Amino acid sequence: MKSLLIKRLLVTEKGTRLKEGVNQYLFEVDREANKLDIRRAVEKQFQVKVASVNTMNRPGKAKRLRTASYGRTAAWKRAVVTLEPGQTIEMA
Repeated sequence: MKSLLIKRLLVTEKGTRLKEGVNQYLFEVDREANKLDIRRAVEKQFQVKVASVNTMNRPGKAKRLRTASYGRTAAWKRAVVTLEPGQTIEMA
């Protein structure tokens, strides 16, 4: 398991709705991480019990600078972690 598996907790409007409605949290994770690695890392880092993990690969977007040069933003992986009832993660 990698040391920097969980890059950050995503604080978005959708993430806030998921947290309040169905006790799910959004994380940006390493692109090579699998669901079991993510489950173990969240349980260890936040001392909670994880019910399930869903992942999705988010493609990079096309970007253009003011000049005629084109590029792309980096692709990344998002994990939706569902916690057991009664468990929460403090978003300090």
